[in-house]
Amino acid sequence: MTNIDFFGGVDEIGGNKIRVRGKEESFFFDFGMAFSKANEYLSEFLQPRKANGILDFVQLGLLPCIKGIYREDYLRHVGLSHPEKPSIDGVLISHSHVDHVAYVHHLREDIPIYLSNESYLILKALEDTGTSSFSEYLHLKKTFHYLPKKKGEGYKRSSPQVERDIRIVEPYKKFEIGEFKIKTAPVDHSLPGASAFISESDDETIVYTGDLRFHGRNPELTHKFVEKARKANPTIMISEGTRIDNTSNVSEEDIEKRAVNEIASCRGLVVVNYPIRDLDRLVTFFKVAQDTDRKLVISLKQAYILSLFQENNSAYPKLSDVMIYKPRKGWGMVGDDSFACVENEWLCADNMDPAESLRDYKKWEREFLDADNVLTYKDLQVHPLDYIFRCDFFELKELIDIKPENGIYIQSSTEPFDEQMEINQTKVQNWLKLFKLPLLNEGFHASGHANGQEILDMIRDINPEKVYPVHTIYKNKFDILNDDRIKVIHPTKSLTNNYKSIRKSFY
Repeated sequence: MTNIDFFGGVDEIGGNKIRVRGKEESFFFDFGMAFSKANEYLSEFLQPRKANGILDFVQLGLLPCIKGIYREDYLRHVGLSHPEKPSIDGVLISHSHVDHVAYVHHLREDIPIYLSNESYLILKALEDTGTSSFSEYLHLKKTFHYLPKKKGEGYKRSSPQVERDIRIVEPYKKFEIGEFKIKTAPVDHSLPGASAFISESDDETIVYTGDLRFHGRNPELTHKFVEKARKANPTIMISEGTRIDNTSNVSEEDIEKRAVNEIASCRGLVVVNYPIRDLDRLVTFFKVAQDTDRKLVISLKQAYILSLFQENNSAYPKLSDVMIYKPRKGWGMVGDDSFACVENEWLCADNMDPAESLRDYKKWEREFLDADNVLTYKDLQVHPLDYIFRCDFFELKELIDIKPENGIYIQSSTEPFDEQMEINQTKVQNWLKLFKLPLLNEGFHASGHANGQEILDMIRDINPEKVYPVHTIYKNKFDILNDDRIKVIHPTKSLTNNYKSIRKSFY
């Protein structure tokens, strides 16, 4: 008999952690962070303590209390046992948004992680460029380790790095986890590499949608998944329902047309904010820039992501076809407005050794800084009509140097849906008032999720015996499917966060 346990994604957007258990083997669909739950307790400067291993996360209800899945260094450090073998046989990652993948950081390195090549590249970018304390997706740096000193007595701290068991899966090519025969099905979403899964065993055929849409740049991927899922005759479907209450859609083409119309009359710098890993949105504003005789300017971090997708992928612009913004960092030695003291003489940045200014940048950033298409705030200041400048929340400080006049700010990202996002949105509006930048946000975001009618039609087309709604706060909207003889089952969350029971469960 196959059992399904829901440790996340129930009555919430994201946080999917869904365990499938067979006669002997078991695996997870995703292992992500629940934003709403995390925001109840945490903020940017109030985070769980690494020194307490997984215990802070379990106590707050962010991680399930399951023996045999968590990394040894975190467990041993707080006196918890670490079984010799893992208690699950794999984790299937649908895509690389943190609400589906973030808590992979806490898992043992010997648990196989199955994902698409594009998802692998996104995780590589997150790991290489990120600053989070909990972002070890592809590699694991063992913490709380000591090595003997080479000279003298005693020990020194060490963080040996080990590879995770990463397994790249190819579209519709079957792989096995014990009794389960599984295929990955590419779907369209708001970042590359999103996948659904079709799992077959003697007991059940399970379809898991991950996150998907039909109105993006690659709807044929999602339609093919629906066709293949229908032919599999599933007994169980686990379906996302983010926008089950919504019937509208905005496409990338809609954004492109609206943006071209607005920018055509703009007599200053165009500033735009869109999700950094949404390469379809990058394509949209790259096309907008071409249609308005401007150049798209991206950050060093997005340049790094784009560089990983350059080989054998013509869907995205070449790195040489966009401009790369070099921010002032560290000492800020950019341009002739910056000075440093050299033997009691003040020299401007233009007279300094260029190698010295590179010290302000991380190694992964330096590989882009000598390119011909790199620019600084001075270029945007002097030639504002030539550019569309991608600028997210954390880059708003660049406006102080740029000092935009007669420009506009296009917000091409999701509307705030929790308290912290609303607070940040207020701060954005304060920045825009400071520089007199009009805010344009109506109709400039295409959701990564199908609307309600599309979700219901998809489920009816696939026609499972039972459907479990996840990744939604409107699960009751699925109940209409009972009229189609598709049994709707509202999952309940399986989670223990009683502090005393945590330690008992690990022994």
